[in-house]
Amino acid sequence: MKELVFFLEEESAKALLEKLVPRMIPEGETVHFRCVVFEGKQDLQKNLKQKLRGYLRPNAQFFVLRDQDRSDCVAVKHNLRAICLSAGQPNTVVRIACRELEAFYWGDLGAVEAALGVKGLARRQKTAKFRDPDQIQNPALELERLTQFAYQKVAGSRAIGEHLDLAASRSRSFRHLVGSIASALKS
Repeated sequence: MKELVFFLEEESAKALLEKLVPRMIPEGETVHFRCVVFEGKQDLQKNLKQKLRGYLRPNAQFFVLRDQDRSDCVAVKHNLRAICLSAGQPNTVVRIACRELEAFYWGDLGAVEAALGVKGLARRQKTAKFRDPDQIQNPALELERLTQFAYQKVAGSRAIGEHLDLAASRSRSFRHLVGSIASALKS
């Protein structure tokens, strides 16, 4: 039996994945997935090695998802990969949400509109500012403003996760995450 294990820096990522991953599992297949939530990126960096080493199920596929924030994306990914290698888990998939998790939502404003009931968001997707959501400097704050504070991190992530288009997001980092999960489900 397949098992997907996600190591996450925050609760909102878990809320998203709890709605997203079940939609990706092929009908009739049994796949278990688990989210291990840390208390921020420092806690993730500090304790990831121990958690990876302590997970003993042989069929588990590991994923690490962390926000880029203002850090160098390549350096963050390299550091996390090094931790995974030192833990004896070289096949761990490391994914970085460009800037913040909320950039995923900027990639599909139709999903945000449907989930939060804020009219007119989908049509804004074509404007220059939203064409490349991974470049928005503070996606969480801007999403709160755009939705007139209807977006709340955990509840909003849960609601939006039900509606995100798995194939047509403008967020490159979201597409990489979805592609990695899809590949793990096929193997």
